[in-house]
Amino acid sequence: MDNKQVMMRLLPLLITIFTPFASASCPMDLSYVQTFPWDTSTCRDPIDKEHCCQALLSVIGIGLAQHLKETSLFQLPDQNTSSTCLSDFKLKLSALSIDPSLVPSCFSNPSEFVTNSSTCAGIRTIQDWKEKVGMITPLDTSCEEDLSDQTRCSICSDAGLKVTSQLNAIDPNATKCFYFTVLYATAIVNKFGPTDLGTAGCILGMPLTAKGSSNRVLKLVFGLLGAVGGVLLGFVLIVMYRKWDKRRRENIYHRRVENSVRDSVLPNTGAKWFHISELEKATSKFSQKNMIGQGGDGVVYKGTLSDGTVVAVKEIFDLETKGDEEFCYEVEIISKIKHRNLLALRGCCVTSDNLKGKRRFLVYDFMPNGSLSYQLSLGGANRLTWPQRKNIILDVAKGLAYLHYEIKPPIYHRDIKATNILLDSKMRAKVSDFGLAKQGNEGQSHLTTRVAGTYGYLAPEYALYGQLTEKSDVYSFGIVILEIMSGRKVLDSTLNSSVVLITDWAWMLAKSGNIEEIFDGPIREEGPEKIMERFVLVGILCAHAMVALRPTIAEALKMLEGDIDIPNLPDRPVPLGHESFQSSLLLGLQRSGRSTPYIPSYSASIISMV
Repeated sequence: MDNKQVMMRLLPLLITIFTPFASASCPMDLSYVQTFPWDTSTCRDPIDKEHCCQALLSVIGIGLAQHLKETSLFQLPDQNTSSTCLSDFKLKLSALSIDPSLVPSCFSNPSEFVTNSSTCAGIRTIQDWKEKVGMITPLDTSCEEDLSDQTRCSICSDAGLKVTSQLNAIDPNATKCFYFTVLYATAIVNKFGPTDLGTAGCILGMPLTAKGSSNRVLKLVFGLLGAVGGVLLGFVLIVMYRKWDKRRRENIYHRRVENSVRDSVLPNTGAKWFHISELEKATSKFSQKNMIGQGGDGVVYKGTLSDGTVVAVKEIFDLETKGDEEFCYEVEIISKIKHRNLLALRGCCVTSDNLKGKRRFLVYDFMPNGSLSYQLSLGGANRLTWPQRKNIILDVAKGLAYLHYEIKPPIYHRDIKATNILLDSKMRAKVSDFGLAKQGNEGQSHLTTRVAGTYGYLAPEYALYGQLTEKSDVYSFGIVILEIMSGRKVLDSTLNSSVVLITDWAWMLAKSGNIEEIFDGPIREEGPEKIMERFVLVGILCAHAMVALRPTIAEALKMLEGDIDIPNLPDRPVPLGHESFQSSLLLGLQRSGRSTPYIPSYSASIISMV
């Protein structure tokens, strides 16, 4: 059989193999490339490659957005299809006298536009998007209208960044989530679609020609050329009135939001209402350099008011979840307290607008020495002295005694810990952060299904059963005493491989007669040993597992000051870690919606006696 016969027999097989590749076509209609008024100047001599590649990405984005709108697919099905589309793209650019070699130069990897399960949280289709991001996103309420208006475009852009952050939180290694957000907003959300000038210019960042940018204005002008001058003037006046009326209604809405918050706060709280401009000026527009702290519920800035007063400005986070009820409650709680050892509220601020939404601020006096937690972390000569530690403990006790006995009904703080104790210029303590505070009935316990506070500082009867009394704060106070006296954290893993609760560690040393080993090294030679022992014993007693055996804060204060004797330490459960107790604790925390990184060591049989 000669070569010709062999080729004739192989020909049908070759046709079968290569026909799929030869017949591959681009599913995108790229005819718009030549007609859409995009600015091609950066892709012509002299070529600005960086901006040209950005422009080409925006141009091909119109096709991808239209493809998404028609097929529900964010990208192309395979590399062969992507290569075909890029080839078509080169032909369209050639017709515009643009060097086609710019396409492989800007998009060196054809798979850049190909569906990949590992790209952006595995999103392939619109259905995948809705499952990952949700049915309604900030895009759906911010990007649907005409985006040729700069204000609307800014609102849409902010919404896009929020959704992109949400996707990046789901998949921290994602590389295309921003582009997916852009395509979804262009194709699905905006009602004018990808080929609209305002949509392409705002969402896709398309550089438009002067002709394209003014296209709508020209159409309007030519459409009105035959109209009477009076009609034109009337039309302009109507448009101006509508814009003015819309702004007026928006301002009225935002003022109502602000006034409703103010009206929800008791009028006799005495808190000053700051305007947002005052706080922006005080903090250099909330500059990063003025940020002095950040937690789960907000961020704190240092600021200087116009009269020279240095303040701490706290912006509250997560307003959509909390609502204004908790903010108003916290303002009322703080406004009721007037004591030198409690951080008083200087003022607050509420604001609402289209661009940044609603914002809530609390303004306090600035505490130059930071938190107790910060001071305990310092080493060397900067360590707290014994007199300073003694005064801090007494200050906190006096502040709690005021909350429990001098306010009717009493206030339970619920989050006494080292980070919530601030120190002024003279190292005197002030209890702060009343966001979790709750008013109770004097002399009675309060049952709640919502357990709030910080692990390690929570009293066991409160963590397990939601039983809240003044002695819940006493337990947390006992933990703080032990932290101050020992220099250790409430949960300490430095002693051995497992996490040790500070109360277990202090209890074992005290019962073994080695109470001096509890003292932090720098203060062992500073103060009278008997007085320091008394403080440690009060801390152990306050943090007792059984609520009935804890003193009140008034009794604890008298013990600390030496006015009454400290009773012998009652029996305390040995660190057994019984499975029955662990199960009870986990069940209690699950009911309150919390998880636990640590299992305390007291037994279930003792806890059940509280």
